[in-house]
Amino acid sequence: MIVMRLLILGGSWFLGRTLVVDALAREWEVTAFSRGKSGQPPAGVAHVGGDRRKEADLKRLAESGPWDAVIDTSAFEPVDVAQATAALGDHIEQYVLVSTVSAYRDWPDVVVNESSPLWPSSPTLIEDSPELADMTIGGRYGTLKAGCEAAAIEGSKRSLIVRPGVILGPGEYVGRVLKLMERASRGGRWLLPAPAEQPIQPVDVRDVSAFILDAIEAKRDGAFNLVAPVGHATYGEMIDICLGLTGRRAEPVWVDPEWLDQQGVRQWTAVPLWRTAEGTWRVDGRQAAEAGLVCRPFVDTMRDFKAALDRDGLIDHPRQHQLGLPPEREAELLAAWDART
Repeated sequence: MIVMRLLILGGSWFLGRTLVVDALAREWEVTAFSRGKSGQPPAGVAHVGGDRRKEADLKRLAESGPWDAVIDTSAFEPVDVAQATAALGDHIEQYVLVSTVSAYRDWPDVVVNESSPLWPSSPTLIEDSPELADMTIGGRYGTLKAGCEAAAIEGSKRSLIVRPGVILGPGEYVGRVLKLMERASRGGRWLLPAPAEQPIQPVDVRDVSAFILDAIEAKRDGAFNLVAPVGHATYGEMIDICLGLTGRRAEPVWVDPEWLDQQGVRQWTAVPLWRTAEGTWRVDGRQAAEAGLVCRPFVDTMRDFKAALDRDGLIDHPRQHQLGLPPEREAELLAAWDART
């Protein structure tokens, strides 16, 4: 058995916590670095409290090393990654950055793979950089994440970049599945975007964790898209699972997505996980699959999310309030659709 020394920047929520639990199960030595504002890491981990944006805290963290790898689950501004690599560079063998498919310049409009162009960026960018001022929210986010990747590659001995799409599963707090479950539970006629057969590619947080830890142990580097295979699940299957887990009180009404767009229904938020752009759910994940990514059945992801929610309660997060259609607005749309058809 190989015992690795692992540092996780984060470790209290969702992917960070899953990584900690899974690494401890492998009997690895784990250090978690966080401010502690969103909770404490699980028992068995060495917790170093501090703020990644404070040089003194990073210097104090470095004294707890060395480590075989650091996993950065929380990087948002490239300068944060540059500062971390500068402080930890001599104390880590590999920098693992959790990025996103949003780093691709042309996602979600077209199908992307690991060789697709990223947003032009720089390791020196911050959220308030003037060159980001006129960009869309998606463009700013993608540019910042691409800059984080550049900083990780430039500042480390060896780097592994993972670009997940949508991560779901136990502990997910953004609220996408939560809102779908709540809507299914409320019952009545449920407005949904056709076609039900639309493929989707969410990946389970536990499968992301397993891939990352396996890749560290195998000393892999490079970049990998972490998505389920195309055809792994469909939007309609996801809705049916929600119905099955909540007593089948709602009746799906599948409507023309172009009509929904014309009514000003916001994709991705008003109707969670709905987006019509061609590349949204066609990200090429074959490279990660060949490197060992295995995706469990989607029904297990959904069922285990619901079980964890029932057991542990809700992790409150501001983004949850941005999701879903108000009941009165949904009723108006259903009435308008009925009149049209």
